[in-house]
Amino acid sequence: MNILLAMLVAFLWGTTYAVTQYSLEAWPPLLLGALRALPAGLLLLAIKPNFPERKHWSVLIRLGAINIALFFSLLFVMAHTLPSAISGVGMTSLPAFAMFYYWIFYKKRPSINQMLSGALLILLAWLLFDPSSITLNPIGLIAMVSAISCVVIGSSVTKALGGKIHWWPVLCWQLIIGGTILTLLASVQALISPAPYVAAATNFSLLNGLGLLWLILLNTVVAYSLYVWLLSRMTVVEFSFGSISNPVAGILMGLMLMNETFNTYQYSLMALMILTSLLSPLISKYYYRAKIKS
Repeated sequence: MNILLAMLVAFLWGTTYAVTQYSLEAWPPLLLGALRALPAGLLLLAIKPNFPERKHWSVLIRLGAINIALFFSLLFVMAHTLPSAISGVGMTSLPAFAMFYYWIFYKKRPSINQMLSGALLILLAWLLFDPSSITLNPIGLIAMVSAISCVVIGSSVTKALGGKIHWWPVLCWQLIIGGTILTLLASVQALISPAPYVAAATNFSLLNGLGLLWLILLNTVVAYSLYVWLLSRMTVVEFSFGSISNPVAGILMGLMLMNETFNTYQYSLMALMILTSLLSPLISKYYYRAKIKS
């Protein structure tokens, strides 16, 4: 059940790219991040008011800065610079990053099947993002790698907080803190370069409003609530394998909203990356059941 909920979270997150391109084109990433994070955090706080203890503020500030402020900014840079399908498929590399991160910094050696699936994911991503195969914005690719790193590090911090503080304050306050940071940065940017902010305000439409509601309510209130709750019940690596549904959402939404199409070779690589994401948890589940039966 947990893996299905993790897949739902990843699917909702996978819609971010196409929804942003379709309904909020040219809106500044800092503004989008602030509008996505701060209202969601305040809404969740209103549902169940809470206030963290003083000793937890430093780690919550770090979490809000990494998991929300930096990650959301990078995510919307991706949404403006990369095709929806590519952004979603690229995020399937998350398990490989998570495994190597925990191996290097926590000395938690991944299993053989996790190592093989991670290596295969990296190889397939290399082939898919090969400049001779597809032309991609390098800024978007840098943002993607950085965003994946933010997810791994932020999830690790969130997981570590699980035994020290209830998951609800972690959820609320990382969004509020990250949203506040983004609001301040967006305000500074608006003073320096007001044109995109003025354009967003003066040309606000129903489509913009629906896009924001999708990002705030579904992608953040619902998805982040499930995300933080699940990390108290799953390892980061286990959760990361639920990211299979992220590219599915990216491909489907990109096709429906943005009319994105790719050639057979590119779709084949995407399909192989998605299947590879399933490989490790399926093998682990098989061996676990076999061990129980024996």
